[in-house]
Amino acid sequence: MPGKLQKFAELETFANSFAFFFQNIERGFALRGKWGREYFKNEHPIVLELGCGKGEYTIGLAKNNPGKNHIGVDLKGNRIWTGAKQALENHLSHVAFIRSRIDFIDHCFAASEVDEIWITFPDPQPQKPRERKRLTHVNFLNRYAKFLKPGGLVHLKTDSTSLYEYTLEVIANHKLPLVWHTNNLYKNCPHDREELITIKTHYEKLFTEKGEDIKYILFKLDGLTF
Repeated sequence: MPGKLQKFAELETFANSFAFFFQNIERGFALRGKWGREYFKNEHPIVLELGCGKGEYTIGLAKNNPGKNHIGVDLKGNRIWTGAKQALENHLSHVAFIRSRIDFIDHCFAASEVDEIWITFPDPQPQKPRERKRLTHVNFLNRYAKFLKPGGLVHLKTDSTSLYEYTLEVIANHKLPLVWHTNNLYKNCPHDREELITIKTHYEKLFTEKGEDIKYILFKLDGLTF
């Protein structure tokens, strides 16, 4: 297994991987508004995973849904390397990765360019002073609303009761459409949505092995102003 520095070097050569940071804002992101036309070469829906880690969920969704394009985003290049390499080795041409902070995600996509967003097991940032760093804080939701299509879906999977309850409060306070939620996904998963429990991230496996309940929220951003 290559070391961290080698992974970083290899990642820069991968055709399915891109990077965007603060110093790139003035120049802009080359594929913004052009993902379907210039990278994927199709008009299929785009599914975005935020904080994708090693890309287990991005890859899993891509294998189950070949008629959609899938993009994983994470700051850690040595993590993204795993998913990007797997996608290349398995010829998953409908998969891409972006190395970036979620703070800059609205610079990577144009209005209505993304159809779905997955937030899988993010850091719950339980301390009150870190509330603004939660990926379901309204500041982040406003970023997502800039590029999520009207009626587009946002999925949250978490083991954190506090993040689950906090997100439900945000949804209620901003009168966002709440499609469905459960505080025990493995017990209450609908029969026609088994994908929710058959694809597991590294952390999800750890949590379920410890007997922790997985929470899930499905909602929309329609009506959110930014």
